[in-house]
Amino acid sequence: MKVFKTFVLGAALVAASSFVGMDLFAQQAPNVSVRRNVITYGDHTYKIVSDIDVKTKEHKKPTASVTFTNIPSDYAEFEAVYNGLLGKSVAGTAAMIPMAIELYARDAEVGERCLQLLCNGGATVRSIVNILKTKLVPSQYASSNDSYLQRYMAAALLKGAVNTNAYTPDRPYTVEMTMSPNGVREAPLMGGDVTYIYILAQGWDTNQRGVDVFLPYDTEYYKVSGCSSCYVQCKNIRGTWPGLE
Repeated sequence: MKVFKTFVLGAALVAASSFVGMDLFAQQAPNVSVRRNVITYGDHTYKIVSDIDVKTKEHKKPTASVTFTNIPSDYAEFEAVYNGLLGKSVAGTAAMIPMAIELYARDAEVGERCLQLLCNGGATVRSIVNILKTKLVPSQYASSNDSYLQRYMAAALLKGAVNTNAYTPDRPYTVEMTMSPNGVREAPLMGGDVTYIYILAQGWDTNQRGVDVFLPYDTEYYKVSGCSSCYVQCKNIRGTWPGLE
């Protein structure tokens, strides 16, 4: 009987600890809500201020923008924001490029997972990662004080960030965009349509950073199929970069 009582007591303790663990998880799990053009994840807010107008003839000034209070904390937040709102629009999808770049700089494995979600295939991800791992991560080829290394690259894509202010962006963080003259083109071999846009940023000699946003047939989620001008060498920083929150 003592053995039986011990087993029952042990089982009860395990069950109790499981419920406590579930309660703690429930308390710690961030609250996610979507209201029209805004998604909140915990105390982080992401907003599609205006989406891309594919008919616009304005290619040099911003016609669309997305704001956010923070870079996603991890892959779970990135995925929730993409699936919940931003991945359902051209502007929202493009705005996640600097988020993914910054996450890669913080943790290459997490960043690569984010790019795999955001991009349309492995080839696109590999082409981005092959550059990011040399531009953002110190190695035997580029030490942490090498000017080729540009840890601030994600910030360079944000409104207000220029090399002369140490790539300190406006708050909330804002990605400004407009259409490219290439417009929208059907890509039957890819299985969808490609919308060609620009992220407008001041970290380069030309502020139009091309992004190809792909919408596969029979889905509401957009993917990035190209953004090579978003991770090429930008102007070298002056001062000390404050980082992104």
